[in-house]
Amino acid sequence: MEVNFILTEKKSKTFSYEYEDYEDGTKGAHTMIEDILADPDFPNLTELVIGDWGEAWDGDCQSIIDGIIKNADRFSHIERLFMGDMDYECCEVSWIMQGNYSELWAAMPQLKALTIKGASDLELGKICHENLEELTIICGGLPEDVLMSIQEAHLPNLKKLLLYVGVEGYGFDGDEERIRTFLEKSNFPKLTYLGLTDSEIQDEIVEVVFDSKYISQIHTLDLSMGSLTDKGGALLLEKIPSYTNIQALDLHYHYMSDEMTKKLEALNSQHLAVDVSEQEKAYTSSYDGTVYYTPMLTE
Repeated sequence: MEVNFILTEKKSKTFSYEYEDYEDGTKGAHTMIEDILADPDFPNLTELVIGDWGEAWDGDCQSIIDGIIKNADRFSHIERLFMGDMDYECCEVSWIMQGNYSELWAAMPQLKALTIKGASDLELGKICHENLEELTIICGGLPEDVLMSIQEAHLPNLKKLLLYVGVEGYGFDGDEERIRTFLEKSNFPKLTYLGLTDSEIQDEIVEVVFDSKYISQIHTLDLSMGSLTDKGGALLLEKIPSYTNIQALDLHYHYMSDEMTKKLEALNSQHLAVDVSEQEKAYTSSYDGTVYYTPMLTE
């Protein structure tokens, strides 16, 4: 088992199996909790990161989730949880088989941050949590039922929401009007970081965000990793100066022109940090001339 112990403000450890660990079937999601609980560092951790549990494209992490729930008292010191921290060499994000988190909310009332990578078979259920401050979903396409769970969530202390919207071909089955509804009907009174990223409708999301109730309360607007072009850039250039509450604008990985990039870059000041790094070039099909703007993370 590969482990990574990080001593910072929080004590964090990554639990992840190498191929040699699980190739014969003796290790896997079904043994992960046992190995975590037996680790001498575990009682002193505040952050738990679950990496590759072995052939994540063929087996979900439900036994890990269930093990945390079953041993909730022994996990009561864990304030930050990342489930599925693996790169494409282990498993493509769209292939990661997730699980059902419906009972995790009650089992971990102390949890402050939850990050989930992968949305295949992901179920969040009815979300009700008084203390969660950060929720991040990393995926190639955000399913409707997952978005609905977050929309209806009771998260009175949520400060950071980061959602990879993704593309239709990998699970996102909505449009800009669905995002608009989500922003209208969700209720996160303490939200200060709003991230709607990695989308093939990034220009449209810009417009929707500026029509939302959150635009006047957030200090960070993250619209990165998507198909943002000069259309969305022009709207940002027009609107952002009016919202002095916004201190950081993350647009890294985009398809804006040099001219638009420089205009947005010029907004950088002691009150506003703008990230327009990673300028991408659209792909034009030699077959029919179709121009493709691809988000950073899909498959």
